[in-house]
Amino acid sequence: MRALEFEQKSVCATTAARRGQIQTGHGSIETPVFMPVGTVGSVKGIAPWTLKALGAEIILGNTYHLHLRPGEARVEALGGLQEFTAWQGPMLTDSGGFQVFSLAQLNQISEEGVKFQSHVDGSHRFLSPETSMDIQNRLGADIVMAFDQCPPATATREEVIAATDRTTRWLDRCISAFKRDDQALFGIVQGGLHEDLRLAHVEALAARDLPGYALGGFSVGEAPSVMVDLLQRVTPALPADKPRYLMGVGTPRDLVEAVAAGIDMFDCVLPTRNGRMGTVFTSEGRLNIKNARFADDRGPLDPACPCRTCTTYSRAYLRHLFITKELLGLSALTEHNLFYYLDLMRRIREAITAERFPQLLDEVRSLWPLKA
Repeated sequence: MRALEFEQKSVCATTAARRGQIQTGHGSIETPVFMPVGTVGSVKGIAPWTLKALGAEIILGNTYHLHLRPGEARVEALGGLQEFTAWQGPMLTDSGGFQVFSLAQLNQISEEGVKFQSHVDGSHRFLSPETSMDIQNRLGADIVMAFDQCPPATATREEVIAATDRTTRWLDRCISAFKRDDQALFGIVQGGLHEDLRLAHVEALAARDLPGYALGGFSVGEAPSVMVDLLQRVTPALPADKPRYLMGVGTPRDLVEAVAAGIDMFDCVLPTRNGRMGTVFTSEGRLNIKNARFADDRGPLDPACPCRTCTTYSRAYLRHLFITKELLGLSALTEHNLFYYLDLMRRIREAITAERFPQLLDEVRSLWPLKA
């Protein structure tokens, strides 16, 4: 078997939504899939056995953060990411590029790579296509992302063109530096909000015949409606026989709209970060547990949710935990949010198979209005 195999199982008759399966060396992944974000090798506050129970099939690790702490050499010596983290399922590592470029005041970009200053200890570091591949090869995730340049939302067309062209050159260097045949390298499509640049970059990357393709540079400040419109135009151009991954997105509405455009894979910090901030996603919409009206509420967090948080605790108790800064509260809210996201993806997959996806799309659209 190759490092990654993708099979498309069913396609919606009225949208581009599709159901499939990705096979990796550490197990299979049913798509469309949401990947919880485990930045430094853990999904904050959630044990790996809990992730399994919630329905997670693959989690994401961050190359930049794992390189700084504990370092790829240590992870490799301890058996690779799966062994180190006790997560035995598939894993994906991003290239570290987004984090490096987000530290705009601390980096210096050249054709060779990016010099940057660690946010941890201020040390000076260097990340290039070759070093990113070396780090990810040593971390050992099943899916590895190419090192790309993600231009900011404020970039001019000329700056986007330069970043996109550099991303292509860097991809070729990633391909040359990639060393392991048990890992799958995905390319990342850039092009900002310019449809012509996106489509041209899809064509350039598809010519490399990679195991999978991602769309990067979305949800970086543009209106959600703009992103959805562009996804509908660009996603169909991606190879149909390869997994399609939308990076860093998004809300429940974003997910169903992207699935309708033909996307297979997602990751986002929203469910975990919002849970730690006291905000949860429910069948009744967004809820902030900090609100005083929940202080004496004996009801469950979400009456329609069968997760452990909702069947165990009252809103009053969860609010108490959050207000008193008890770690149990942060973990419980995060667990619920992850269940909501993972269960939404399960419902999406079942709806595609049963030819009910348009109805589910309408249901989610009514619950989560899309901003202009």
